[in-house]
Amino acid sequence: MKKNPVIPYAIIAGLGLIAVIIISVIGIDQRQAIENEEENGEEQTEQAEGGEEGGESASADAGEEVFQTNCTSCHGQDLASGPAPDLTEIGSKYSQEEIAEIVENGTDGGMPSFPQIQGDDLDALTEWLSEHQ
Repeated sequence: MKKNPVIPYAIIAGLGLIAVIIISVIGIDQRQAIENEEENGEEQTEQAEGGEEGGESASADAGEEVFQTNCTSCHGQDLASGPAPDLTEIGSKYSQEEIAEIVENGTDGGMPSFPQIQGDDLDALTEWLSEHQ
């Protein structure tokens, strides 16, 4: 009895099609779950910003986000591991207003100015840094 050489290829192709269908169905479910999480996250953020404690938390998160975006290359993610000065206790050395002035104008000692950090971002960053004492 002679075996047909096409049968193994047909089986592999059939299994491949079944795998593609299964992965597509899983992907659709995951996409819906991600969309639901995004919607719920926006609602929770709005609720948090409405309350006094939630607003403080949102502000702290925003300040840390501004720091992570603009400052970690020099000061490190932990405020102390980069080539620039340690900021872990900056709140005990400078007021929030002084920190804002340093961020906006830089210093003679090597800190560049960051005029692009303004408004709410500047307030959130300086408030977050001033809490590090």
